[in-house]
Amino acid sequence: MALKRGKKQAQPQVMMEINTTPLIDVMLVLLIMLIITIPAQLHSVDLNLPTARQNPPPQEEEPQVVRISIEADNIIRWDDETVTPDALEQKLRLAAAQARQPELHIRADRAAIYRQVVAVMAAVQRHRLTRIGLVGLERFEH
Repeated sequence: MALKRGKKQAQPQVMMEINTTPLIDVMLVLLIMLIITIPAQLHSVDLNLPTARQNPPPQEEEPQVVRISIEADNIIRWDDETVTPDALEQKLRLAAAQARQPELHIRADRAAIYRQVVAVMAAVQRHRLTRIGLVGLERFEH
């Protein structure tokens, strides 16, 4: 049994503060009950979805793929054929005139001059060819 030493107080002291912890607990319980009892409003939009046709759409044929390579010695190749910048412009003009544009896969050697790579990409952009892919970035994929 532990004994207390010290002065005995004749009268207990009056608490001057209100303990708000039970009040907060009651308020939280009431808030949770309110949230549970409120009906969930469903937001919906009426859509008229198209019906499926019996015949599936025709399969698209594979697009033509053109490989443009910029070598370390700044040689430009169009599908393994060496071309000059003027010949590249001509080939890009012909590709842009096709009804279905080919996919251009641009591959630059890591030792190629950056200016040459940008010049090829600018030529592609000038002819408004939009199906472009940069090849050789596999080392950055996980």
